Amino acid sequence: MPTLKPLLLASMALAAIGGNAFAQSPAWPGGRPITLIVPYSAGGSVDFNTRLVATRLGERLKQSVVIENVSGAGGAIGVAKAVNAAPDGYTLVVGPDSAIAIGRLINPAAFKFDPLKDLAPVGMLNTAPMVLVARPGLPVQSYADFVKLAKAAPGQYSYATSGVGTVLQLAMELLKQTGGIFVTHVPYRGGAQIATDVIGNQVDLAMLVSTSAIPHVNGHRLKALGVTGSQRLDALPNVPTFGEMPGLKGYSMVSWTGIFAPAATPPAIVARINQELNAVLQDPEVRAKLQEQGALPGGGSAAELGAFVKAEYARNQKIVQAANIKE
Repeated sequence: MPTLKPLLLASMALAAIGGNAFAQSPAWPGGRPITLIVPYSAGGSVDFNTRLVATRLGERLKQSVVIENVSGAGGAIGVAKAVNAAPDGYTLVVGPDSAIAIGRLINPAAFKFDPLKDLAPVGMLNTAPMVLVARPGLPVQSYADFVKLAKAAPGQYSYATSGVGTVLQLAMELLKQTGGIFVTHVPYRGGAQIATDVIGNQVDLAMLVSTSAIPHVNGHRLKALGVTGSQRLDALPNVPTFGEMPGLKGYSMVSWTGIFAPAATPPAIVARINQELNAVLQDPEVRAKLQEQGALPGGGSAAELGAFVKAEYARNQKIVQAANIKE
């Protein structure tokens, strides 16, 4: 006749298993909304693109995705909030290039987190090329023409961007370093006034995102000297990429935005979000609306985004150090 002790122990083990299963929370993403932090105020292109994708992402996950705008310090405050959030898949952050791969290099006091260690890449949301444009009165028809002018008069010419430490500035600084020219940076607080001042011949050049540049170039108000991406723009088929030009082979820089999670977020959750994000970015309506904003839909794996960010950070570090860029 069996003793009662083994039976009692078996019963206790089964009870423990059942109790633990009962205590566990529902499988992710059940039971709670997902917060997607936008580290800028509402209304800008990053916010618009994020809301577009978040709505479709929520539909696919069958869970609400709530946008939280946490602006300040060039994106540092919003990203830091995500870094310090619980790594449970319920907090994500949209990370633009300036906040992820530039900010800490020029303002470590504000960007106290390490984007390469404190964040888990999830997936690329979108990219956007930039266009270098010249004022109508500048006697050039190509970038090569401008290089000749700039070398003949170092420091005499100027270029505008929407601020210090932006990818726009770094794109131009890389051109300057590669071409051996000195052009004075004129930083603006935002980009609304830049095109007006270049059209008015108050500034010689500007590095603009493609959506801002295309209408003025096609309207013959500005001259396009080159595109920073690896491919020509459909809207500007006659404007070469810088990578096509002599001495600039391999040059390619884009403005980009990715989605990230706190570093210790379980890989299975990251993979699920990445899978659904890629599906959303293949939706024809989503793609069309992103392209209307001048953004090229992203995609790819979380590992690919991670490798991309590392490469961007390393290259940007060299540009910042060579140009001595500081906040």
